[in-house]
Amino acid sequence: MSRSRLYESNRRIDTEVAQEKAAALGRAGERLEQALAAAAAVGRELEAATDDVERTRLLADYERARDRAGEARVALLIQREAVGLRHHRIVDQLFPEPPRRGAGRRPART
Repeated sequence: MSRSRLYESNRRIDTEVAQEKAAALGRAGERLEQALAAAAAVGRELEAATDDVERTRLLADYERARDRAGEARVALLIQREAVGLRHHRIVDQLFPEPPRRGAGRRPART
């Protein structure tokens, strides 16, 4: 194989690898967005609930959704590290962590 063909072959492989890294990073970001949206939806239901039994159930649902969002955040950070992105402040800005909710208190309405 000639040097130029070898170079071109390596360039195509490098391009393909870079595209797959970008796609994987995008998928990780989408999973985090979906997990945060799910937590926010349960949070809105929790805020609207008036029955204590329903609030208890929704609080457990919210904590599970919050945990899933935390796992998705870690997966995104790992994916970012894998592609060489070492600073994650932008992730915190774009995808803020859902707040903790206490069982005995209602969140402040804004």
